[in-house]
Amino acid sequence: MKSELLLNNVKNLLNAELDNPRSLLGPQVCRKNGKKAVSVRMFLPASEQVWLRHPAYQFPRAMQQIHPAGLFEGTLVLSESQKEDDYQFIVADRAGQTTTMHDPYSFESYFTNLDLHLFGEGSNLRIYEKLGAQIRCANGVQGVNFAVWAPNAKSISLVGGFNGWDGRQHPMTKLIPSGIWELFVPGLSLGEIYKFRIRENSGRVVDKSDPYGFSAEIPPKTASVVTDLDRFQWNDAVWMDARKKQTPQNRPVSIYEVHLGSWRRQSNDQNNGWKNYRELAHELVEYCLQQHFTHVELMPVTEHPFTGSWGYQTVGYFAATSRYGSPEDFMYFVDYFHQHGIGVILDWVPAHFPKDESGLGRFDGTALYEHQDPRKGEHPDWGTLIFNYGRNEVRNFLLSNALFWMDKFHIDGLRVDAVASMLYLDYSRHEGEWIPNENGGRENLDAISLLKRFNEVCHAEYPGVMTIAEESTSFAGVSRPTFDGGLGFSIKWNMGWMNDTLRYMAKDPVYREFHHEELTFSLVYAFSENFMLPLSHDEVVHGKKSLLGQMPGESAEKFANLRLLYSLMWTHPGKKLLFMGNEIAQWKEFDHDCQPQWELLDQEPHRGVQRLVGDLNRLYCDEPALHHLDFDANGFEWIDCQNGKESQIAFVRRSLNPDDLVVVICNFTSIARTNYRLGVPKVGVYKEIFNSDSTCYGGSRPAVHPLAKSEQIVAQGRDHSIEISVPALGMAMFKPESMQ
Repeated sequence: MKSELLLNNVKNLLNAELDNPRSLLGPQVCRKNGKKAVSVRMFLPASEQVWLRHPAYQFPRAMQQIHPAGLFEGTLVLSESQKEDDYQFIVADRAGQTTTMHDPYSFESYFTNLDLHLFGEGSNLRIYEKLGAQIRCANGVQGVNFAVWAPNAKSISLVGGFNGWDGRQHPMTKLIPSGIWELFVPGLSLGEIYKFRIRENSGRVVDKSDPYGFSAEIPPKTASVVTDLDRFQWNDAVWMDARKKQTPQNRPVSIYEVHLGSWRRQSNDQNNGWKNYRELAHELVEYCLQQHFTHVELMPVTEHPFTGSWGYQTVGYFAATSRYGSPEDFMYFVDYFHQHGIGVILDWVPAHFPKDESGLGRFDGTALYEHQDPRKGEHPDWGTLIFNYGRNEVRNFLLSNALFWMDKFHIDGLRVDAVASMLYLDYSRHEGEWIPNENGGRENLDAISLLKRFNEVCHAEYPGVMTIAEESTSFAGVSRPTFDGGLGFSIKWNMGWMNDTLRYMAKDPVYREFHHEELTFSLVYAFSENFMLPLSHDEVVHGKKSLLGQMPGESAEKFANLRLLYSLMWTHPGKKLLFMGNEIAQWKEFDHDCQPQWELLDQEPHRGVQRLVGDLNRLYCDEPALHHLDFDANGFEWIDCQNGKESQIAFVRRSLNPDDLVVVICNFTSIARTNYRLGVPKVGVYKEIFNSDSTCYGGSRPAVHPLAKSEQIVAQGRDHSIEISVPALGMAMFKPESMQ
């Protein structure tokens, strides 16, 4: 019987179908003449002769080749105190060269029972320290521990350049009942490329990238790369310590959204024109400081096979894309930003993943990460797969991934993409194409539970980080605490403000009086959530035109309208986000293969818009009234919201100190207004601190700072007012210099 089992195991080994390699390979302890004996087998197909070396023997013992394909066996007789796994192989290849190696199947598992239990219940938040490829020292031997979750695979082999991609040489062991397969490979070093060769129960074989891999080959290649993430020396302790004590509520947050592959391109075609993370760090930090942005937000840098997806079709959730360098290069990028006082936010995509064969889709031959039923498991718009948020191990994958970026890369926040598609089972589906939840509703209860848990663990583990939801519906409490029934995000994108405002600004000023509510409606709900005002990449792609191109009128009017749009955005309650290229008023839409039209800065109107954005950011940071109460109705007060006839609005922004305020007036018509009476909140002398029509921004108004003293003349229902000039298609901002 044992002989039949042995023959069957040998057959499975040679067919790369061995599901329990330790039943054949490695040390097999038995008794021989009453003594402890160890039978050792090893598959070494490129070897001519193999010897066993053990401290119990003065000389190495020759192993017998028991199968012509390269299966060797040797026996050691040991005392009870001698270790059965304390041996090495001396291997001679066909050229006569010898090497000494340890047996991969003589080492104990890297996983504890607690590791496996927590993973099974979805709460092993540091599982990335065990799964994937981990540099490990086991029993004094350096090597790499490989582990992958694939419970329904028939067998799995580790393949790579180190074994000639031979699936017979490194079969992995399944840890039952966890569904994790594991193998420690002694002597393996950094930089090795590898995949998991998975044999499905159907017999189909596919090579998969490591779901927990820390690095990958440059696409279109898809192998994972052995990487050590603990070698980088961080220099951002001051930033990290300060971050723990901060929240975004009362701080200025002005984000520059960037696609790293196209923000600045190489002048030649080397590496597809992509620059390295380190080079980009220096150039981008200098630019953000010049423009006074507080944060940079990166479109996904997680590894993705298709460059044209901009990173939103992620395969390597734990790997910074190798297009721009190594993981250490990206760490340098983040570290450099922190040293210069700028935060780094990543776009994170837990809503869906692509169907690429090397990726997560049907990972072990079954719908492992996704739902089996396409009504829940496939996204109809994007042709991608949807995570099974109710499966503990999948929840663990996503939760640990979020924390991974904060832990290993010191990331300051995650902007969660496509949250609306996660919240609703019927998202972008017709009747009959979706399955109601257990209560008969359309809400995805598993996704809601995951998002709540995501926010709880992120804020608990890393105080001061931001979680930002791209959520386009009226789902209640997105940015409210989970203990109060909310989802727990720090901030929600205000898609309503963006859509209403861009639609309003696109209209000819002559007709704006008939659409005044599109301009003012956002203040009805402005404080129902912690909002961010986004003018993101989504608004300048797919035929929508650039923001400048969306403005009405001839060239001069387009620039004036764009300056007015930005001025409104930076004074309206809410944090700010602007996509690259918008700050220079470029004419072209976003193209991931081309950098922004930097050459336009040779022309004054474009330089003017760039200056305006920089000055708005500076004012936003310097004036507490413009950021202290972004999420609080006490920070905003209308002066005039009903002047639709003249397409004009005026309002007050206040800081935590209610006497610290600014007054804003916006004119959305092409008619300038002189000697205009504007009601003010208090008596005093008001100084104009900003005017979007200034000549330094490309307008017509001299760069002066006129003063206006309040008078006891009623205007807009207020007892006191100032007399000012309001530019056509412009905004002016005033601050009281002295109060009585």
